[in-house]
Amino acid sequence: MSESPFKLNRTRIFILAMGAVVVLIAISMMMGGLGQYQALREAANAAKEPTAEQVGQ
Repeated sequence: MSESPFKLNRTRIFILAMGAVVVLIAISMMMGGLGQYQALREAANAAKEPTAEQVGQ
């Protein structure tokens, strides 16, 4: 009897793991990455404070 084509061996598990890593990286890049997230937080914090023009009025 021949082996099932869907049986998991070490090579197939490695390929699946690498595919999962690639998918995670792709999702992270689509979301903008960690650097963009930090910039977004800084911009949101800056928006909470009044600007110089608003203080001068």
